[in-house]
Amino acid sequence: MIRREYPVNIIVNARQITKVVIDRHYEEKHEKAINDALILRLVDLLNGGTFPVQDRDGVYEYYVTDQLKLAGKNYKLVWMLEDDQLYIGVVNAYRRK
Repeated sequence: MIRREYPVNIIVNARQITKVVIDRHYEEKHEKAINDALILRLVDLLNGGTFPVQDRDGVYEYYVTDQLKLAGKNYKLVWMLEDDQLYIGVVNAYRRK
C-alpha cells in the first residue's frame, strides 16, 4: 500500500515533526468526506499539544484524538509516532456526528 508524505513544521508531544505520512486506509469508508488536505489541517490542530498514548506496539505509539473541530464539524484522528523519528503517521480519520 502506497502512503503519501507531506512536509510540515509542528511540535507534538514536545517533539519536532517535519513530515506527515498518510495511510490510504481512510479511503475505504470515508473518501467522500475526508481527503489529504483535510487530514493535514487536522494534523495542524495537534501543533503544540500533548496527547496521551492509547497503545504501544514495539517502537510505535498510537493515539486517538477525538472532537477535533474544523469548519464547524467534529473529526476523529487516529495517528502514531515512531520512536526517534520526526513524522506523524495518520492511520485513519473520519467525521463525527
